[in-house]
Amino acid sequence: MGGTSPSMGDLQARLSTALAQLDALGDGFSGPAARLRELRGRLDRGRFHLAVLGQFKRGKSTLLNALLGEAVLPSAVVPLTAIPTFVRPGTTRGARVHFADGRSPSGGSFADAAALAAFLAEFVTETGNPENRRGVVSVEVLHPAPVLARGAVLIDTPGIGSTLRHNTEATLNFLPQCDAALFLVSADPPVTEVEVAFLREVRSKVSRIFFLLNKVDYLGPDERHEAEAFLRRVLTEQVGLPPTTPIFSVSARDGLAGRQTGDAQRWMRSGMERVEEHLLDFLANDKTAAFAEAIGRKADDALDDALMRLRLEARALEMSIAELEQRLASFAVRIAEAERERIAAGDLLAGDQRRLHEQLEVAASELRQEAREYLRGVVHAALAREGRVNEAAVQGAIEEAIPRFFEHRVGRTTSDLQQRMDAALEPHRARAAALVDAVRAAAAELFEISQPAPESTEIFELVADPAWVTHRWPVTLNPIPPTLTDRLVPEAVRNKRIRKRLFDQVEALVRRNVENLRWTAYQSIDVTFRRFGRILDERLAATIAATQGATRATLERRRQAEGVAAEEAARIAAAIAKLEAIRNRGQGPDSAL
Repeated sequence: MGGTSPSMGDLQARLSTALAQLDALGDGFSGPAARLRELRGRLDRGRFHLAVLGQFKRGKSTLLNALLGEAVLPSAVVPLTAIPTFVRPGTTRGARVHFADGRSPSGGSFADAAALAAFLAEFVTETGNPENRRGVVSVEVLHPAPVLARGAVLIDTPGIGSTLRHNTEATLNFLPQCDAALFLVSADPPVTEVEVAFLREVRSKVSRIFFLLNKVDYLGPDERHEAEAFLRRVLTEQVGLPPTTPIFSVSARDGLAGRQTGDAQRWMRSGMERVEEHLLDFLANDKTAAFAEAIGRKADDALDDALMRLRLEARALEMSIAELEQRLASFAVRIAEAERERIAAGDLLAGDQRRLHEQLEVAASELRQEAREYLRGVVHAALAREGRVNEAAVQGAIEEAIPRFFEHRVGRTTSDLQQRMDAALEPHRARAAALVDAVRAAAAELFEISQPAPESTEIFELVADPAWVTHRWPVTLNPIPPTLTDRLVPEAVRNKRIRKRLFDQVEALVRRNVENLRWTAYQSIDVTFRRFGRILDERLAATIAATQGATRATLERRRQAEGVAAEEAARIAAAIAKLEAIRNRGQGPDSAL
Protein backbone atom coordinates (compact mmCIF):
# COMPACT_ATOMS: atom_id res chain seq x y z
CA MET A 1 0.00 0.00 0.00
CA GLY A 2 2.96 2.33 0.58
CA GLY A 3 5.64 3.35 -1.95
CA THR A 4 4.05 5.18 -4.84
CA SER A 5 1.17 7.38 -3.75
CA PRO A 6 -2.13 5.53 -4.08
CA SER A 7 -5.35 7.28 -4.94
CA MET A 8 -7.77 7.82 -2.08
CA GLY A 9 -10.36 5.58 -3.72
CA ASP A 10 -7.89 2.77 -4.37
CA LEU A 11 -6.56 2.98 -0.82
CA GLN A 12 -10.08 2.87 0.63
CA ALA A 13 -10.82 -0.22 -1.46
CA ARG A 14 -7.61 -1.95 -0.39
CA LEU A 15 -8.23 -1.21 3.27
CA SER A 16 -11.77 -2.59 3.01
CA THR A 17 -10.56 -5.73 1.23
CA ALA A 18 -7.79 -6.28 3.78
CA LEU A 19 -10.26 -5.81 6.63
CA ALA A 20 -12.60 -8.40 5.16
CA GLN A 21 -9.73 -10.89 4.97
CA LEU A 22 -8.56 -10.27 8.53
CA ASP A 23 -12.09 -10.44 9.93
CA ALA A 24 -12.53 -13.81 8.21
CA LEU A 25 -9.38 -15.10 9.91
CA GLY A 26 -10.93 -14.72 13.36
CA ASP A 27 -10.11 -13.18 16.73
CA GLY A 28 -6.41 -13.87 16.48
CA PHE A 29 -6.17 -11.07 13.92
CA SER A 30 -8.30 -8.53 15.76
CA GLY A 31 -5.24 -6.36 16.52
CA PRO A 32 -4.19 -5.69 12.90
CA ALA A 33 -7.86 -5.45 11.93
CA ALA A 34 -8.47 -2.77 14.56
CA ARG A 35 -5.50 -0.78 13.28
CA LEU A 36 -6.74 -0.99 9.68
CA ARG A 37 -10.23 0.03 10.80
CA GLU A 38 -8.79 3.06 12.60
CA LEU A 39 -6.76 3.98 9.51
CA ARG A 40 -9.84 3.71 7.31
CA GLY A 41 -11.64 6.03 9.72
CA ARG A 42 -8.80 8.52 9.52
CA LEU A 43 -8.97 8.36 5.76
CA ASP A 44 -12.71 9.01 5.89
CA ARG A 45 -12.24 11.94 8.28
CA GLY A 46 -9.18 13.31 6.50
CA ARG A 47 -9.58 17.04 5.99
CA PHE A 48 -7.21 19.60 4.50
CA HIS A 49 -7.18 22.67 6.77
CA LEU A 50 -6.68 25.93 4.86
CA ALA A 51 -6.41 29.15 6.89
CA VAL A 52 -7.38 32.41 5.20
CA LEU A 53 -5.19 35.23 6.47
CA GLY A 54 -5.23 38.94 5.79
CA GLN A 55 -5.39 42.44 7.12
CA PHE A 56 -8.76 44.00 7.87
CA LYS A 57 -10.63 45.14 4.72
CA ARG A 58 -8.43 43.18 2.31
CA GLY A 59 -11.49 41.18 1.18
CA LYS A 60 -11.09 37.93 3.14
CA SER A 61 -14.82 37.33 3.55
CA THR A 62 -15.54 38.16 -0.09
CA LEU A 63 -12.80 35.75 -1.16
CA LEU A 64 -14.26 32.98 0.98
CA ASN A 65 -17.72 33.69 -0.38
CA ALA A 66 -16.36 33.53 -3.93
CA LEU A 67 -14.86 30.10 -3.25
CA LEU A 68 -18.18 28.98 -1.77
CA GLY A 69 -20.08 30.44 -4.74
CA GLU A 70 -22.47 32.62 -2.71
CA ALA A 71 -22.50 35.34 -0.06
CA VAL A 72 -22.63 33.31 3.15
CA LEU A 73 -20.08 35.00 5.42
CA PRO A 74 -20.71 38.62 6.50
CA SER A 75 -18.15 40.94 4.91
CA ALA A 76 -16.55 44.24 5.95
CA VAL A 77 -17.09 43.43 9.61
CA VAL A 78 -14.63 44.12 12.41
CA PRO A 79 -13.77 40.78 14.07
CA LEU A 80 -14.92 40.53 17.65
CA THR A 81 -12.21 38.55 19.40
CA ALA A 82 -10.17 35.53 18.35
CA ILE A 83 -13.28 33.65 17.23
CA PRO A 84 -12.45 31.07 14.54
CA THR A 85 -14.95 30.21 11.82
CA PHE A 86 -14.56 26.75 10.30
CA VAL A 87 -16.22 26.29 6.90
CA ARG A 88 -16.63 22.54 6.53
CA PRO A 89 -18.10 20.28 3.83
CA GLY A 90 -21.80 19.51 4.20
CA THR A 91 -24.60 18.20 2.02
CA THR A 92 -26.69 21.29 2.81
CA ARG A 93 -26.11 24.78 4.22
CA GLY A 94 -25.86 24.83 7.99
CA ALA A 95 -24.19 26.44 10.97
CA ARG A 96 -23.32 25.70 14.60
CA VAL A 97 -22.34 28.38 17.09
CA HIS A 98 -20.43 27.26 20.21
CA PHE A 99 -20.47 29.22 23.45
CA ALA A 100 -18.00 29.74 26.28
CA ASP A 101 -20.41 28.74 29.03
CA GLY A 102 -20.90 25.24 27.64
CA ARG A 103 -24.54 25.63 26.67
CA SER A 104 -25.83 23.64 23.68
CA PRO A 105 -24.67 24.99 20.30
CA SER A 106 -27.10 27.17 18.39
CA GLY A 107 -27.75 26.62 14.71
CA GLY A 108 -29.43 24.43 12.14
CA SER A 109 -30.00 24.07 8.40
CA PHE A 110 -30.80 26.96 6.08
CA ALA A 111 -32.68 27.01 2.80
CA ASP A 112 -30.52 29.64 1.09
CA ALA A 113 -27.38 31.72 1.48
CA ALA A 114 -29.26 34.82 2.64
CA ALA A 115 -30.84 32.96 5.57
CA LEU A 116 -27.48 31.51 6.61
CA ALA A 117 -25.76 34.90 6.32
CA ALA A 118 -28.47 36.55 8.42
CA PHE A 119 -28.04 33.90 11.13
CA LEU A 120 -24.26 34.30 11.21
CA ALA A 121 -24.57 38.09 11.41
CA GLU A 122 -26.31 37.69 14.78
CA PHE A 123 -23.15 36.19 16.25
CA VAL A 124 -20.07 37.39 14.34
CA THR A 125 -20.78 41.07 13.70
CA GLU A 126 -20.54 44.10 15.97
CA THR A 127 -24.13 44.96 15.13
CA GLY A 128 -25.54 41.59 16.09
CA ASN A 129 -23.15 40.75 18.92
CA PRO A 130 -21.45 43.91 20.24
CA GLU A 131 -18.28 43.16 22.17
CA ASN A 132 -19.16 39.45 21.94
CA ARG A 133 -21.78 39.73 24.69
CA ARG A 134 -23.19 36.37 23.60
CA GLY A 135 -19.97 34.65 24.60
CA VAL A 136 -19.26 32.97 21.25
CA VAL A 137 -16.06 30.90 21.12
CA SER A 138 -16.26 29.32 17.66
CA VAL A 139 -18.50 29.03 14.63
CA GLU A 140 -18.90 26.13 12.19
CA VAL A 141 -20.40 26.67 8.76
CA LEU A 142 -21.45 23.67 6.65
CA HIS A 143 -21.64 24.12 2.89
CA PRO A 144 -21.80 21.91 -0.24
CA ALA A 145 -19.20 23.93 -2.24
CA PRO A 146 -17.02 21.80 -4.60
CA VAL A 147 -13.77 23.04 -3.03
CA LEU A 148 -14.99 21.70 0.32
CA ALA A 149 -16.26 18.44 -1.17
CA ARG A 150 -12.66 17.71 -2.17
CA GLY A 151 -11.71 17.52 1.50
CA ALA A 152 -10.88 21.13 2.41
CA VAL A 153 -11.87 23.00 5.54
CA LEU A 154 -11.59 26.78 5.15
CA ILE A 155 -10.71 28.57 8.38
CA ASP A 156 -11.57 32.24 8.63
CA THR A 157 -9.16 33.99 10.99
CA PRO A 158 -9.32 37.37 12.73
CA GLY A 159 -8.08 40.19 10.53
CA ILE A 160 -4.84 41.87 11.55
CA GLY A 161 -4.08 45.58 11.62
CA SER A 162 -7.37 46.95 12.87
CA THR A 163 -7.77 44.45 15.70
CA LEU A 164 -6.03 43.87 18.99
CA ARG A 165 -2.58 42.24 18.90
CA HIS A 166 -3.88 39.24 20.83
CA ASN A 167 -6.04 38.32 17.82
CA THR A 168 -2.87 37.99 15.78
CA GLU A 169 -1.25 35.97 18.58
CA ALA A 170 -4.26 33.66 18.78
CA THR A 171 -4.08 33.05 15.03
CA LEU A 172 -0.34 32.35 15.10
CA ASN A 173 -0.63 29.99 18.07
CA PHE A 174 -2.72 27.48 16.14
CA LEU A 175 -1.51 27.90 12.56
CA PRO A 176 0.83 24.87 12.94
CA GLN A 177 -2.31 22.75 12.96
CA CYS A 178 -3.24 24.03 9.50
CA ASP A 179 -1.96 22.45 6.30
CA ALA A 180 -1.68 25.63 4.23
CA ALA A 181 -2.71 29.27 4.17
CA LEU A 182 -4.12 31.78 1.71
CA PHE A 183 -2.40 35.10 2.43
CA LEU A 184 -4.50 37.94 1.05
CA VAL A 185 -3.21 41.43 0.28
CA SER A 186 -4.57 44.15 -2.00
CA ALA A 187 -3.39 47.18 -3.87
CA ASP A 188 -5.26 49.70 -1.69
CA PRO A 189 -2.81 50.25 -0.07
CA PRO A 190 0.03 47.90 -1.07
CA VAL A 191 1.39 45.38 1.42
CA THR A 192 2.14 47.08 4.74
CA GLU A 193 4.85 46.67 7.36
CA VAL A 194 2.27 45.07 9.67
CA GLU A 195 1.50 42.43 7.03
CA VAL A 196 5.19 41.78 6.34
CA ALA A 197 5.91 41.25 10.05
CA PHE A 198 2.88 38.97 10.34
CA LEU A 199 3.93 37.00 7.25
CA ARG A 200 7.41 36.38 8.66
CA GLU A 201 5.81 34.76 11.70
CA VAL A 202 3.32 32.79 9.57
CA ARG A 203 6.16 31.31 7.50
CA SER A 204 7.61 29.63 10.59
CA LYS A 205 4.30 27.89 11.30
CA VAL A 206 2.81 26.95 7.90
CA SER A 207 4.83 25.16 5.23
CA ARG A 208 2.63 26.07 2.25
CA ILE A 209 1.35 29.62 1.63
CA PHE A 210 -0.59 30.82 -1.41
CA PHE A 211 -0.38 34.58 -2.10
CA LEU A 212 -3.35 36.48 -3.51
CA LEU A 213 -3.32 40.11 -4.66
CA ASN A 214 -6.97 41.15 -4.40
CA LYS A 215 -9.00 44.07 -5.79
CA VAL A 216 -7.09 44.22 -9.07
CA ASP A 217 -10.36 45.25 -10.77
CA TYR A 218 -9.63 48.75 -9.46
CA LEU A 219 -6.34 48.87 -11.39
CA GLY A 220 -5.41 49.48 -14.98
CA PRO A 221 -3.00 47.09 -16.76
CA ASP A 222 0.10 49.13 -15.91
CA GLU A 223 -0.98 49.66 -12.30
CA ARG A 224 -1.69 45.96 -11.90
CA HIS A 225 1.75 45.04 -13.26
CA GLU A 226 3.36 47.57 -10.89
CA ALA A 227 1.42 46.21 -7.88
CA GLU A 228 2.41 42.61 -8.68
CA ALA A 229 6.07 43.61 -9.09
CA PHE A 230 6.02 45.51 -5.80
CA LEU A 231 4.49 42.57 -3.92
CA ARG A 232 7.00 40.15 -5.44
CA ARG A 233 9.88 42.46 -4.48
CA VAL A 234 8.61 42.64 -0.89
CA LEU A 235 8.20 38.86 -0.66
CA THR A 236 11.71 38.34 -2.01
CA GLU A 237 13.65 41.08 -0.24
CA GLN A 238 11.81 41.38 3.09
CA VAL A 239 10.37 37.91 3.62
CA GLY A 240 13.06 35.83 1.92
CA LEU A 241 10.82 33.95 -0.51
CA PRO A 242 12.11 32.85 -3.95
CA PRO A 243 11.45 35.26 -6.85
CA THR A 244 9.43 32.50 -8.55
CA THR A 245 6.83 32.38 -5.73
CA PRO A 246 3.38 32.27 -7.43
CA ILE A 247 1.15 35.30 -6.91
CA PHE A 248 -2.51 35.11 -7.93
CA SER A 249 -4.02 38.44 -8.97
CA VAL A 250 -7.77 38.33 -8.37
CA SER A 251 -10.94 40.29 -7.93
CA ALA A 252 -12.83 38.38 -5.28
CA ARG A 253 -15.77 40.74 -5.79
CA ASP A 254 -16.02 39.96 -9.51
CA GLY A 255 -15.50 36.27 -8.82
CA LEU A 256 -18.39 36.18 -6.39
CA ALA A 257 -20.60 38.08 -8.82
CA GLY A 258 -19.66 35.67 -11.60
CA ARG A 259 -20.54 32.67 -9.44
CA GLN A 260 -23.82 34.17 -8.26
CA THR A 261 -24.97 35.02 -11.81
CA GLY A 262 -23.54 31.92 -13.48
CA ASP A 263 -21.27 34.09 -15.64
CA ALA A 264 -18.39 31.72 -16.40
CA GLN A 265 -16.42 34.38 -18.28
CA ARG A 266 -16.57 36.82 -15.38
CA TRP A 267 -15.49 34.06 -12.99
CA MET A 268 -12.52 33.28 -15.23
CA ARG A 269 -11.55 36.96 -15.73
CA SER A 270 -11.68 37.55 -11.99
CA GLY A 271 -8.71 35.22 -11.52
CA MET A 272 -10.65 33.12 -9.03
CA GLU A 273 -10.97 30.22 -11.46
CA ARG A 274 -7.18 29.89 -11.53
CA VAL A 275 -7.01 30.02 -7.71
CA GLU A 276 -9.69 27.33 -7.34
CA GLU A 277 -8.03 25.07 -9.93
CA HIS A 278 -4.68 25.46 -8.17
CA LEU A 279 -6.20 24.59 -4.80
CA LEU A 280 -8.08 21.60 -6.19
CA ASP A 281 -4.93 20.35 -7.91
CA PHE A 282 -3.02 20.72 -4.65
CA LEU A 283 -5.76 18.81 -2.82
CA ALA A 284 -5.91 16.07 -5.44
CA ASN A 285 -2.18 15.60 -5.84
CA ASP A 286 0.22 17.09 -3.32
CA LYS A 287 -1.56 17.06 0.01
CA THR A 288 -3.99 14.21 -0.54
CA ALA A 289 -1.35 11.97 -2.10
CA ALA A 290 1.03 12.58 0.81
CA PHE A 291 -1.74 11.80 3.29
CA ALA A 292 -2.75 8.65 1.41
CA GLU A 293 0.87 7.51 1.19
CA ALA A 294 1.33 7.92 4.95
CA ILE A 295 -1.85 5.94 5.64
CA GLY A 296 -0.66 3.30 3.19
CA ARG A 297 2.64 2.85 5.04
CA LYS A 298 0.84 2.36 8.34
CA ALA A 299 -1.53 -0.13 6.71
CA ASP A 300 1.51 -2.02 5.38
CA ASP A 301 2.79 -2.39 8.93
CA ALA A 302 -0.53 -3.81 10.11
CA LEU A 303 -0.59 -6.28 7.22
CA ASP A 304 3.02 -7.27 7.95
CA ASP A 305 2.03 -8.09 11.52
CA ALA A 306 -0.83 -10.25 10.26
CA LEU A 307 1.43 -11.95 7.71
CA MET A 308 4.06 -12.62 10.37
CA ARG A 309 1.44 -14.33 12.52
CA LEU A 310 0.29 -16.45 9.59
CA ARG A 311 3.86 -17.42 8.70
CA LEU A 312 4.54 -18.38 12.32
CA GLU A 313 1.44 -20.57 12.29
CA ALA A 314 2.56 -22.17 9.02
CA ARG A 315 6.04 -22.81 10.42
CA ALA A 316 4.58 -24.25 13.63
CA LEU A 317 2.59 -26.71 11.54
CA GLU A 318 5.78 -27.95 9.86
CA MET A 319 7.57 -28.72 13.17
CA SER A 320 7.04 -31.73 15.36
CA ILE A 321 5.13 -31.07 18.56
CA ALA A 322 8.28 -31.68 20.62
CA GLU A 323 10.35 -29.22 18.61
CA LEU A 324 7.57 -26.65 18.73
CA GLU A 325 7.34 -26.96 22.53
CA GLN A 326 11.10 -26.51 22.85
CA ARG A 327 11.16 -23.36 20.73
CA LEU A 328 8.17 -21.91 22.55
CA ALA A 329 10.02 -22.37 25.84
CA SER A 330 13.02 -20.49 24.44
CA PHE A 331 10.73 -17.75 23.14
CA ALA A 332 9.08 -17.43 26.56
CA VAL A 333 12.49 -16.53 28.01
CA ARG A 334 12.87 -13.74 25.43
CA ILE A 335 9.36 -12.50 26.17
CA ALA A 336 10.15 -12.32 29.88
CA GLU A 337 13.22 -10.22 29.09
CA ALA A 338 11.08 -7.86 27.02
CA GLU A 339 8.57 -7.53 29.86
CA ARG A 340 11.36 -6.54 32.28
CA GLU A 341 12.62 -3.97 29.79
CA ARG A 342 9.08 -2.61 29.44
CA ILE A 343 8.83 -2.09 33.21
CA ALA A 344 12.20 -0.30 33.23
CA ALA A 345 11.05 1.87 30.28
CA GLY A 346 7.91 2.79 32.22
CA ASP A 347 10.01 3.91 35.21
CA LEU A 348 12.16 6.11 32.95
CA LEU A 349 9.06 7.55 31.33
CA ALA A 350 7.53 8.41 34.71
CA GLY A 351 10.77 10.13 35.73
CA ASP A 352 10.74 12.35 32.66
CA GLN A 353 7.09 13.15 33.29
CA ARG A 354 7.90 14.33 36.82
CA ARG A 355 10.78 16.47 35.54
CA LEU A 356 8.48 18.17 33.04
CA HIS A 357 6.02 18.90 35.85
CA GLU A 358 8.83 20.50 37.86
CA GLN A 359 9.93 22.61 34.89
CA LEU A 360 6.33 23.72 34.37
CA GLU A 361 6.05 24.88 38.00
CA VAL A 362 9.19 26.99 37.58
CA ALA A 363 7.81 28.51 34.36
CA ALA A 364 4.45 29.23 36.03
CA SER A 365 6.18 31.00 38.94
CA GLU A 366 8.16 33.14 36.52
CA LEU A 367 5.03 33.92 34.53
CA ARG A 368 3.16 35.00 37.68
CA GLN A 369 5.91 37.47 38.49
CA GLU A 370 6.06 38.75 34.91
CA ALA A 371 2.28 39.14 34.70
CA ARG A 372 2.13 40.83 38.10
CA GLU A 373 4.75 43.40 37.11
CA TYR A 374 3.16 44.00 33.71
CA LEU A 375 -0.39 44.51 35.01
CA ARG A 376 0.72 46.65 37.93
CA GLY A 377 2.49 48.79 35.34
CA VAL A 378 -0.77 49.01 33.39
CA VAL A 379 -2.54 50.23 36.52
CA HIS A 380 0.13 52.85 37.25
CA ALA A 381 0.08 54.05 33.63
CA ALA A 382 -3.72 54.30 33.60
CA LEU A 383 -3.77 56.22 36.87
CA ALA A 384 -1.16 58.65 35.56
CA ARG A 385 -3.05 59.04 32.29
CA GLU A 386 -6.34 59.79 34.04
CA GLY A 387 -4.80 62.28 36.42
CA ARG A 388 -7.14 61.06 39.12
CA VAL A 389 -8.30 57.75 40.55
CA ASN A 390 -10.92 56.56 38.04
CA GLU A 391 -11.58 52.97 39.00
CA ALA A 392 -13.72 52.09 35.95
CA ALA A 393 -11.16 53.49 33.51
CA VAL A 394 -8.30 51.55 35.12
CA GLN A 395 -10.34 48.35 35.09
CA GLY A 396 -11.00 48.88 31.41
CA ALA A 397 -7.27 49.18 30.79
CA ILE A 398 -6.68 45.92 32.69
CA GLU A 399 -9.38 44.11 30.70
CA GLU A 400 -7.75 45.20 27.45
CA ALA A 401 -4.23 44.34 28.61
CA ILE A 402 -4.86 40.81 29.90
CA PRO A 403 -5.63 39.04 26.59
CA ARG A 404 -2.88 40.96 24.83
CA PHE A 405 -0.37 39.75 27.43
CA PHE A 406 -1.53 36.18 27.90
CA GLU A 407 -2.18 35.24 24.26
CA HIS A 408 1.49 35.88 23.54
CA ARG A 409 2.51 33.85 26.59
CA VAL A 410 0.22 31.00 25.53
CA GLY A 411 2.07 30.72 22.24
CA ARG A 412 5.45 30.94 23.91
CA THR A 413 4.57 28.47 26.66
CA THR A 414 2.94 26.01 24.26
CA SER A 415 5.92 26.07 21.91
CA ASP A 416 8.40 25.63 24.77
CA LEU A 417 6.38 22.80 26.30
CA GLN A 418 6.09 21.01 22.96
CA GLN A 419 9.84 21.21 22.42
CA ARG A 420 10.52 19.88 25.91
CA MET A 421 8.07 16.99 25.48
CA ASP A 422 9.52 16.10 22.08
CA ALA A 423 13.03 16.08 23.53
CA ALA A 424 11.92 14.01 26.52
CA LEU A 425 10.00 11.46 24.45
CA GLU A 426 12.52 11.02 21.64
CA PRO A 427 14.70 8.44 23.46
CA HIS A 428 11.55 6.67 24.66
CA ARG A 429 10.30 6.42 21.07
CA ALA A 430 13.57 4.81 20.02
CA ARG A 431 13.56 2.49 23.05
CA ALA A 432 9.93 1.46 22.45
CA ALA A 433 10.52 0.75 18.78
CA ALA A 434 13.62 -1.32 19.62
CA LEU A 435 11.71 -3.28 22.28
CA VAL A 436 8.88 -4.24 19.92
CA ASP A 437 11.36 -4.98 17.16
CA ALA A 438 13.35 -7.26 19.48
CA VAL A 439 10.28 -9.45 20.08
CA ARG A 440 9.63 -9.70 16.36
CA ALA A 441 13.28 -10.48 15.67
CA ALA A 442 13.34 -13.18 18.35
CA ALA A 443 10.29 -14.84 16.80
CA ALA A 444 11.78 -14.62 13.32
CA GLU A 445 15.07 -16.13 14.53
CA LEU A 446 13.57 -18.99 16.58
CA PHE A 447 11.00 -19.99 13.99
CA GLU A 448 13.12 -19.19 10.93
CA ILE A 449 10.77 -16.84 9.11
CA SER A 450 11.32 -13.48 7.42
CA GLN A 451 10.82 -10.31 9.46
CA PRO A 452 10.00 -7.19 7.39
CA ALA A 453 11.20 -3.94 8.94
CA PRO A 454 8.31 -1.63 9.83
CA GLU A 455 7.95 1.22 7.33
CA SER A 456 6.19 3.54 9.74
CA THR A 457 6.96 4.59 13.32
CA GLU A 458 3.67 6.45 13.69
CA ILE A 459 2.53 4.11 16.43
CA PHE A 460 4.82 6.07 18.75
CA GLU A 461 3.94 9.51 17.40
CA LEU A 462 1.34 11.48 19.30
CA VAL A 463 -0.70 13.25 16.68
CA ALA A 464 -3.33 15.84 17.56
CA ASP A 465 -6.30 16.57 15.32
CA PRO A 466 -6.32 20.11 13.96
CA ALA A 467 -8.23 22.27 16.42
CA TRP A 468 -8.56 25.78 17.67
CA VAL A 469 -8.38 26.71 21.32
CA THR A 470 -10.07 29.95 22.35
CA HIS A 471 -9.05 31.43 25.67
CA ARG A 472 -11.64 33.54 27.40
CA TRP A 473 -9.67 35.32 30.09
CA PRO A 474 -11.61 35.95 33.32
CA VAL A 475 -11.32 39.72 33.22
CA THR A 476 -14.85 40.75 34.17
CA LEU A 477 -14.08 42.60 37.34
CA ASN A 478 -17.56 43.46 38.60
CA PRO A 479 -16.45 46.75 40.21
CA ILE A 480 -17.26 46.97 43.89
CA PRO A 481 -19.58 49.93 44.37
CA PRO A 482 -18.19 52.58 46.66
CA THR A 483 -19.35 51.85 50.17
CA LEU A 484 -20.91 54.37 52.43
CA THR A 485 -17.57 54.65 54.18
CA ASP A 486 -15.86 55.37 50.84
CA ARG A 487 -18.20 58.26 50.22
CA LEU A 488 -17.75 59.70 53.66
CA VAL A 489 -13.99 59.46 54.07
CA PRO A 490 -11.62 62.11 52.72
CA GLU A 491 -10.66 61.83 49.04
CA ALA A 492 -7.08 60.81 49.81
CA VAL A 493 -8.29 57.89 51.94
CA ARG A 494 -10.87 56.92 49.34
CA ASN A 495 -8.24 56.97 46.56
CA LYS A 496 -5.94 54.82 48.66
CA ARG A 497 -8.72 52.24 49.11
CA ILE A 498 -9.50 52.21 45.39
CA ARG A 499 -5.82 51.71 44.55
CA LYS A 500 -5.66 48.80 46.99
CA ARG A 501 -8.77 47.24 45.40
CA LEU A 502 -7.25 47.60 41.94
CA PHE A 503 -3.96 45.97 42.92
CA ASP A 504 -5.81 43.20 44.79
CA GLN A 505 -7.85 42.57 41.64
CA VAL A 506 -4.66 42.44 39.58
CA GLU A 507 -3.24 39.83 41.95
CA ALA A 508 -6.42 37.73 41.72
CA LEU A 509 -6.45 37.96 37.92
CA VAL A 510 -2.80 36.97 37.71
CA ARG A 511 -3.42 33.91 39.88
CA ARG A 512 -6.50 32.84 37.91
CA ASN A 513 -5.00 33.28 34.47
CA VAL A 514 -1.63 31.74 35.24
CA GLU A 515 -3.38 28.85 36.96
CA ASN A 516 -5.58 28.34 33.88
CA LEU A 517 -2.50 28.17 31.69
CA ARG A 518 -0.53 26.05 34.17
CA TRP A 519 -3.35 23.54 34.62
CA THR A 520 -3.90 23.22 30.87
CA ALA A 521 -0.18 22.60 30.34
CA TYR A 522 -0.06 20.16 33.28
CA GLN A 523 -2.92 18.14 31.80
CA SER A 524 -1.27 18.18 28.38
CA ILE A 525 1.87 16.63 29.84
CA ASP A 526 -0.10 13.94 31.66
CA VAL A 527 -2.31 13.11 28.66
CA THR A 528 0.71 12.91 26.35
CA PHE A 529 2.72 10.62 28.63
CA ARG A 530 -0.27 8.41 29.51
CA ARG A 531 -1.09 7.98 25.85
CA PHE A 532 2.52 7.19 25.03
CA GLY A 533 2.72 4.58 27.78
CA ARG A 534 -0.60 3.05 26.75
CA ILE A 535 0.45 2.82 23.10
CA LEU A 536 3.71 1.13 24.08
CA ASP A 537 1.89 -1.41 26.27
CA GLU A 538 -0.72 -2.11 23.59
CA ARG A 539 1.86 -2.43 20.82
CA LEU A 540 4.06 -4.78 22.83
CA ALA A 541 1.07 -6.88 23.89
CA ALA A 542 -0.13 -7.06 20.29
CA THR A 543 3.32 -8.13 19.10
CA ILE A 544 3.53 -10.87 21.74
CA ALA A 545 0.02 -12.06 20.85
CA ALA A 546 0.91 -12.13 17.17
CA THR A 547 4.06 -14.17 17.78
CA GLN A 548 3.89 -16.24 20.94
CA GLY A 549 0.09 -16.39 20.78
CA ALA A 550 0.09 -17.62 17.21
CA THR A 551 2.46 -20.51 17.87
CA ARG A 552 0.78 -21.48 21.13
CA ALA A 553 -2.62 -21.55 19.46
CA THR A 554 -1.25 -23.78 16.71
CA LEU A 555 0.32 -26.10 19.29
CA GLU A 556 -3.00 -26.45 21.14
CA ARG A 557 -4.91 -27.24 17.97
CA ARG A 558 -2.37 -29.93 17.03
CA ARG A 559 -2.54 -31.49 20.46
CA GLN A 560 -6.33 -31.67 20.29
CA ALA A 561 -6.71 -33.11 16.80
CA GLU A 562 -4.58 -35.47 14.81
CA GLY A 563 -4.30 -34.68 11.11
CA VAL A 564 -5.06 -31.00 11.57
CA ALA A 565 -1.71 -29.94 10.12
CA ALA A 566 -2.48 -30.57 6.44
CA GLU A 567 -5.89 -28.90 6.52
CA GLU A 568 -4.58 -25.93 8.52
CA ALA A 569 -1.54 -25.54 6.29
CA ALA A 570 -3.73 -25.23 3.18
CA ARG A 571 -5.98 -22.62 4.87
CA ILE A 572 -3.02 -20.57 6.08
CA ALA A 573 -1.26 -20.74 2.71
CA ALA A 574 -4.38 -19.38 1.02
CA ALA A 575 -4.69 -16.56 3.58
CA ILE A 576 -1.03 -15.62 3.13
CA ALA A 577 -1.45 -15.49 -0.63
CA LYS A 578 -4.47 -13.18 -0.35
CA LEU A 579 -2.83 -10.78 2.11
CA GLU A 580 0.41 -10.71 0.13
CA ALA A 581 -1.58 -9.82 -3.00
CA ILE A 582 -3.13 -6.87 -1.14
CA ARG A 583 0.23 -5.93 0.36
CA ASN A 584 2.01 -5.92 -3.01
CA ARG A 585 1.53 -2.55 -4.62
CA GLY A 586 1.33 -3.77 -8.15
CA GLN A 587 -1.95 -5.59 -7.65
CA GLY A 588 -5.43 -4.17 -7.16
CA PRO A 589 -7.70 -5.23 -4.32
CA ASP A 590 -9.92 -7.49 -6.40
CA SER A 591 -7.05 -9.75 -7.39
CA ALA A 592 -6.72 -10.77 -3.76
CA LEU A 593 -10.22 -12.12 -3.54
